[in-house]
Amino acid sequence: MRYNTEEKRLALPDYGRNIQNIVDYCTQIEDREERNRCAAAIINIMGNMFPHLRDVSDFKHILWDHLAVMSDFKLDVDYPYEVLKKEDLYKRPPRLEYSNSRIAYRHYGKIMERMIAKATELENGDEKAQLIRLLANHMKKSFMTWNKDSVDDRKILKDLDELSEGQIVLNEDSFRLTTEGKDGRSSNYKKPFVRKGSR
Repeated sequence: MRYNTEEKRLALPDYGRNIQNIVDYCTQIEDREERNRCAAAIINIMGNMFPHLRDVSDFKHILWDHLAVMSDFKLDVDYPYEVLKKEDLYKRPPRLEYSNSRIAYRHYGKIMERMIAKATELENGDEKAQLIRLLANHMKKSFMTWNKDSVDDRKILKDLDELSEGQIVLNEDSFRLTTEGKDGRSSNYKKPFVRKGSR
């Protein structure tokens, strides 16, 4: 009795030893036409093993790639698709470039900084004023996500001034921030303290 540990290592274990043996047999068939028929039959069997993947785009193409891998790219048949090349199988993907840009205030995020920069480019008017109000209110919500205590509007307006490089300067008296929670109350609202056991 031979154990699987003594057998040849499977290139794609998902298909099992029997499919691998059929693929090995197919590579040894001398007649090309017969070899093509054998390869097509193997593809049908492989497809039947994973019927839930038939809706995946290029499912057949993936199966032919798998067949090429299982044959160690030695199966010489008329592939209906351009299959994966052996050198591409082990090639490293290109290195991803990560942004190293500094975020002034992480609780506001990089997108907020970009939106503030965009707001500074707009001409003065109702649209710009409304956008600034929305940004300032969102900054307050973001701030309170990390700081559960109430936040002073002056802090938000100061940060807005800094992030806009002094181009958006708002007066606290003329610009009142309001952030409402799900219950419609202001985010500065605190529930009244109730001692346990009291009615």
